[in-house]
Amino acid sequence: MTTFPGSPKLIKGGIVLLNPGTGAVLRIIALQYNADSLNRSFQIQSFTSGGDRSEALRLKGPPIETIKLEAEIDAADQLEFPDQHDEIVQNGLHAQLAALETLIYPSSSQLQANDNLANSGTLEIVPVEAPLTLFVWSRNRIVPVRLTEFSITEEAFDPSLNPIRAKVSLGMRVLSIDDLGFSHKGGTLFMRFLQNKEQLSARHRSGGFATLGINGIP
Repeated sequence: MTTFPGSPKLIKGGIVLLNPGTGAVLRIIALQYNADSLNRSFQIQSFTSGGDRSEALRLKGPPIETIKLEAEIDAADQLEFPDQHDEIVQNGLHAQLAALETLIYPSSSQLQANDNLANSGTLEIVPVEAPLTLFVWSRNRIVPVRLTEFSITEEAFDPSLNPIRAKVSLGMRVLSIDDLGFSHKGGTLFMRFLQNKEQLSARHRSGGFATLGINGIP
C-alpha cells in the first residue's frame, strides 16, 4: 500500500505481556488492523445500597471498567509476496491466532509441573499465575487487564484449510488497585493511567452557565 511522503506513521493498538514479578517484557502482540470502534463501560463503585444518606456522595474505589473490541486479521497482503512470508504460506494465520489464544492458556510446562506435584503427593497446588497483561491503545491508554471474553471467527481458508482471514473479539476487564494493590506493577501502571486521565481532564475548557441556559445555581 502506498503512502504520501511525510504522512504520519500509523500507530497500532495491541497487548503487552509482562512478568508480574520483575516487570520484564515477555511479548508484544500488535493488532494487524486497529478496530473501528472500542466499547467501554463502567460499573460505578458507590455507597448506595445501605440507604445511609451520609454515604450518598462517597465512592468506594475506581469503577469497574470493561473494554470490548473486534479486530481483523488478514493474510492477503503477505500472500502477495510469498517469498517473504514463508510462515503465512505454510500455516496461514495459525501463528498469529496462537499468539492471542495462548493468552488464556496456562503453559504446557506449568500444567506438567502441577501434574508432577500432584503425583508426588502434594496436597495443595497453587494456581498458575498468568503474565500481567496490558492493553495499549495509544500512549494515553496503557492499562492492566484480564481477558474475560475471547472468540475467533475464521472466515476464509487456503487449500490446506489454514485460516487466512479471521475476526477476533476481545473482552477485557481493567484491573485497578482494588484488584492488584499499590505495590504491584499493574497497580503502579493503573495509577499512572488514572493520573494521566486527571491531567487530560484538567485541559478541558469548562463552559459557562450561559451555555446551559441558566444564570447560575439557585
